[in-house]
Parts: sequence; structure tokens; C-alpha cells
Amino acid sequence: MAHAALSHFLILSSSRFSRLGSRTRFLTKPTSLSGSFSPIPVTGKGFRCCCSAATVDTSPSVKKRVVSGVQPTGSIHLGNYLGAIKNWVALQDTYEALFFIVDLHAITLPYDTRQLGNTTRDTAALYLACGIDVSKASVFVQSHVRSHLELMWLLCASTPIGWLQKMIQFKEKSRKEGGENASVSLLVYPDLMAADILLYQADCVPVGEDQKQHLELARELAQRVNHLYGGKKWKKLGGRGGSLFKVPEPLIPQAGARVMSLTDGLSKMSKSAPSDMSRINLLDSKDLIADKIKRCKTDSFAGLEFDNAERPECNNLLSVYQIVSGKTKEEVMLECKDMSWGKFKPLLTDALIEHLSPIQACYQEITAETDYLDKVLSEGADRATELADATMRNVYQAMGFYPRR
Repeated sequence: MAHAALSHFLILSSSRFSRLGSRTRFLTKPTSLSGSFSPIPVTGKGFRCCCSAATVDTSPSVKKRVVSGVQPTGSIHLGNYLGAIKNWVALQDTYEALFFIVDLHAITLPYDTRQLGNTTRDTAALYLACGIDVSKASVFVQSHVRSHLELMWLLCASTPIGWLQKMIQFKEKSRKEGGENASVSLLVYPDLMAADILLYQADCVPVGEDQKQHLELARELAQRVNHLYGGKKWKKLGGRGGSLFKVPEPLIPQAGARVMSLTDGLSKMSKSAPSDMSRINLLDSKDLIADKIKRCKTDSFAGLEFDNAERPECNNLLSVYQIVSGKTKEEVMLECKDMSWGKFKPLLTDALIEHLSPIQACYQEITAETDYLDKVLSEGADRATELADATMRNVYQAMGFYPRR
């Protein structure tokens, strides 16, 4: 679960939980008579506007679950989208999905209290605009499900402080914050990330290369808590016994897992980078996208090619073009191998604008309907709470807490 972009897909075994309300697979607006939602299709290559409230699903089939989230800090950029959200759209067709906005992670570093609520709402709207279909997935805000914080605290009680002090991101970010001036939340946020994972009984977690260490901590915590409180110890307290948590396995997406900066092909595209020219934000205008691509860093080699270690910017831009155009690597190589940068950059610009325009149009429709988005988030939190409560009842029981009567 990255600080800049949380990308922890959690695939979980569990039965389908209840759905509320009514669903459509289009962006919808309330009618003047009933307040119900009428579909407004938004077209675009590779996109559909999937914004709706939930309905009862009587399907007897059992699906594994996928859970993931992104921080509501700054603007959602191409790296967040291609590295995480676009993959969610595919996963929701196979898995029962929960996608949340990780606002609790957003406060581990200094932030603007006046903007947190707005950016949380905007991030949720972009989830839907990118193709998250609430007939297949639940969308909610992390802080609206209090079990995330409860489980984090219980996990902290079983976490050796040395494990947290070894985390690479803690060392890097605390150094930037001035060492002793860094907040305690920056130290313990891996426990919150582990809670996000273990709360929903993850089988495996799709993560980026830079998040393997955090997933390993979640695995170790699951095993530690299972050993300390599970099995026969839990059974003696009246529980069912066995493991309290599943031990999740990593799943690293093959494509789009790591989009690099436009100004440095060796650095990951990031919300926190000082220059906005280093990233393509999903809501950038056509002119701004064109300007950023025109000015992005390239090289002086002849032709274009993938996988040349001496040409990180070339590999990054070709990979972005491959994904947004929907072409195979071989098709892109055949098309672009003899191109100059002067010819390729307009091609990439057009592909990006074509790909992002439907998202932007859908986003504008969604944000115009505040009540609708609030309903989606409320129902998503209700469904997530139902799942989280089951885990928390077991954990509280196994750890010996006196139950509320």
C-alpha cells in the first residue's frame, strides 16, 4: 500500500454479500418525478461509464474478493490509473470487488485539512469514471469503516517495533520530515496497511515492486497473530479455533505496474514530485497533455525500442502508448521502431487524449450528482462493514476482550 498510491489488491475467499438499492451500468441522473436513476451512456474506446447504486444479487456462485485503494492526496495521475485502477476494471468482472479511498493513510504526512474531503470525493468519482461498476464492486471511504483503525491498534500490540523501523519507506519519508519531527503515524502506517489487507481475509495481494516489503510485513503479522491467539487458544475461549487471518500471497500485475516520470525515466510517476510536468493527471486538459508530452524527457538514439536499459524514457513512453492504445507490444514495436521522437510524440498525445476524454466526461457527470455519489459511498461502506465486523468479532474474542452484552 504505497504512500503516494495505495495499490494493494486483495483477493479474498468469501461468499457474496448483500446488495442494496438499484444498479445500472451507465452514468445516471435522477428523474424529476421519482428521484430514480435513468441511464446516460458515455462512449469512448475501451471505456464505459459504470456509475450506479447497488441491487440484490441472488446468484448462488461464490467469488473471491478483490480489495484495493488509492490515497486522496493530489490528483490521480496516469501511474495510479495504469498501475492500479485500470487493472481493477478487469478484476471486477471475475472477482467480487471492494475499492476504497485510503484517506487515513493520507494524514501520515502534512496535509491540507480544507482539501482532504474534496479530494476524497473526487477520487471516488474518478474510480467510477474510470470504469468501476458498482453492480460488481463496492466503493467506499476507508475512514467510514472504523474496523480499519481498530484492527490496526490490535495489530500494533503484536508488532515488534524493530519490524517497523526497518521499513524502507519509513526511513526515506521520516528523513524528509526531519527525523524526530516525523509523526508516529508514519512509523505505524504499515500496521494500518496490514489491517486493510487482513480485515477482509486476503488470499493474495496485487502490489507494485516497491510494496513487496509492506506485504511481507502483513504476512508476518498474520502468522504472528495466528500463533499468539489462534488455534486451540482461541477455541478455549469459545471460538471456532484455527487461523484468525489468511496469509496473503503477492500478485504483481504484468502490465502497467510501474509508470515512470515524464522528466526522469528512472523515477516512478508520483503525486509528490515537485513538478507537475513529471506526470499526466487524469483530468489534465488536451492542451496540457500535449504540452507535457512535447516537453517530456527523451534521448538522442535513432529509432524507438523497448527494454533497453540505456533508454528508460523510451521504454516508459512506448509502454504507456501500448496500454492506452490497446495494442500488443509486438504491434507497437512494428509501428514505432523507425519513428523519430518528433513523429511519435503526437501519436502518443492523440492516444492519451482519446483514452482519457471519456473518463473526464464521465467524471464531470458524476460530480454534478452529489447525492448519488454519497449514496454509492454509503452503501459501499455498509457492505464493507458487514465483512469487517465478522473478522473483528473473531479477533476480539481470540484476544480475550470482554464482549458487549
